[in-house]
Amino acid sequence: MRIIFMGTPDFSVPVLDALVDAGHDIAAVYSQPPRPAGRGKKDRPTAVHERAEALGLEVRHPVSLKTPEAQAEIAALNADIAVVVAYGLILPQAVLDAPTRGCLNIHASLLPRWRGAAPIHRAIMAGDAKTGVCIMQMDAGLDTGAVLMCKEVEIGLSETTAELHDRLSALGAEAIVEAIATLDTLVPQPQSEQGVTYAAKIDKSEARIDWTRPAIEVDRLIRGLSPFPGAWFDLDGIRVKALGSTLSTGSGAAGQVLDSGLRVACGDGAVQLTRLQRAGKAAQDVDVFQSGAQIAPGTILNGE
Repeated sequence: MRIIFMGTPDFSVPVLDALVDAGHDIAAVYSQPPRPAGRGKKDRPTAVHERAEALGLEVRHPVSLKTPEAQAEIAALNADIAVVVAYGLILPQAVLDAPTRGCLNIHASLLPRWRGAAPIHRAIMAGDAKTGVCIMQMDAGLDTGAVLMCKEVEIGLSETTAELHDRLSALGAEAIVEAIATLDTLVPQPQSEQGVTYAAKIDKSEARIDWTRPAIEVDRLIRGLSPFPGAWFDLDGIRVKALGSTLSTGSGAAGQVLDSGLRVACGDGAVQLTRLQRAGKAAQDVDVFQSGAQIAPGTILNGE
């Protein structure tokens, strides 16, 4: 098929690769505009932009798709279909209608659960046992379109957002290729009005660890916010991110370090920290981190 691809972050790159590998004609790639990044604050193209250029594909990065000019440019591509995955711009109705067979979105949840911006983070933070990807026909609503295909996975007990992100990205790439190949046989299923939840964008104010919470909630927060923005606590005035954890046993004052391996007491139970990062430093496994930090048992981590 002749396809318009719309995506921006790392999550979208395997999908673009899969469409190219499947032999589809990529009419153009749309991505968010380059934005200042790094210490020099120089404009940096998105992950999709960089990959598309490496593949020799035309890249477009309009600030908006609401202008008549932008919409005319899309219509002129005469695409069969648009594939949209984590693009980041609202598609007006004229854009949704431009491809002859509409726009398909790859969404990283089992719709209607976790519509919205941060479905992977929220699934882990909520303690969901499973998640997946859905191939959805796009409409004017927020992730409200009819679903063509779902693929389901279990969430590992110690899995972080980074790890689940990579698994779902690969799964989404597999699913969209299958969906396009079997498009004529797929029956759109309207989403249920029951079980709708919204995955609000992660706010950095959520990231400070409250050790008075039950260990199961602290563990989910740590894994759900890893690697970004990273759940954190204060240690002698220095911010330390906890990027990995598992549930453990033990009791003590909230935030109390129970042993030299950084098992930490919570309001109920304890968590074992497995990966940490001091501000301005590289992330380290707990044993490497402790060889330098040497946080003594009995220390209270001020994360409340």
